[in-house]
Amino acid sequence: MNAPHRSYRGKRALVTGGLGFLGGNLALRLNQLGASVTVVDSMVPGCGSDPGNLDSARGAIRLVHADIGDTHALGGILADTDVVFNLAGEISHLRSMTDPQRDLALNTVAQLQFLSELAARRPGIRVVYAGTRQVYGAPRYLPVDELHPVDPVDFNGVHKYTATMYHLLMAKTGVLDSVILRLTNIYGPRMSLTADGQGVLSFFLRRLLEGQDLEVFGTGEQVRDPLFVDDAVEAFLLAGEVESPPSRAYNAGGPEPLTLLEMAREMIRASGGSAKLTLRPFPDALKAIDIGSYLADNTRATTELGWKPTTSFEDGMRATFDYFRNAAAQRPMQPAPGQPLELLPHEPRRV
Repeated sequence: MNAPHRSYRGKRALVTGGLGFLGGNLALRLNQLGASVTVVDSMVPGCGSDPGNLDSARGAIRLVHADIGDTHALGGILADTDVVFNLAGEISHLRSMTDPQRDLALNTVAQLQFLSELAARRPGIRVVYAGTRQVYGAPRYLPVDELHPVDPVDFNGVHKYTATMYHLLMAKTGVLDSVILRLTNIYGPRMSLTADGQGVLSFFLRRLLEGQDLEVFGTGEQVRDPLFVDDAVEAFLLAGEVESPPSRAYNAGGPEPLTLLEMAREMIRASGGSAKLTLRPFPDALKAIDIGSYLADNTRATTELGWKPTTSFEDGMRATFDYFRNAAAQRPMQPAPGQPLELLPHEPRRV
């Protein structure tokens, strides 16, 4: 059950990247809680921004179309903010390897500019940053706790960790009150189905909604702990209001370990059960940055924030399919600009 979060009523909340999947859900929840919400989003192509994500609160949420590194555009907004949820950035691991300069600009340069201006305008403000489990790289043990060595396998992980350290250094020096959430695979309503590089669950969901079969790379025995978006939003809300947090970085993973095959089969069941499932060899570009199995240790977040994920993958996927089926008539899916759905050649084998 979600906490009441009465502290957000009347509070001025800023959500960067608030037109994205997670940012949109968080902005809507803050609005429901009575916060005065401002969303800042640069709408960079390929990052999953969608103005339709905020349709249910049209007119109630202020939207600013700007890059977070544009200090001139954001100066006055930052000065008039009580809490910041910083979700802006690139999330595609594969794109970071083909265009590391883009990833550097979005995930480090813009972040440093934003945080420097924020510290100057609102010193000591609470800022919750959307980090990633990718900073740990291939796990050396499971479940992964916050003391696990940092060893990213792609530029996205390197740059996201750099941005994490910006937040932590500014907390250490007292100019910002930063909290980091290291997130696992998030899924649910409003996830992007058209932008490339949004993750395996987004790819699976779109294929099933279009009546296509599913393909899993490798053996399919890689373990993940998918996190339903409502549980992720709850983690952000708790991190945004906790007083004097004992720690600064928290893992946020889902409630149950599942193999990719188990997730694919559950998604097929949730879609109606007619799709076929095949295995295919790992493409070299993806194999090089695959981390194998991952499972988060959420103990610190449970103990210090009072957070615990509660939505099973079965229930979360059922809600996700219901959302997209209900939305399909209003906003039918369109292909990503210049990107076919099938990006890589393959010779699948049946499972």
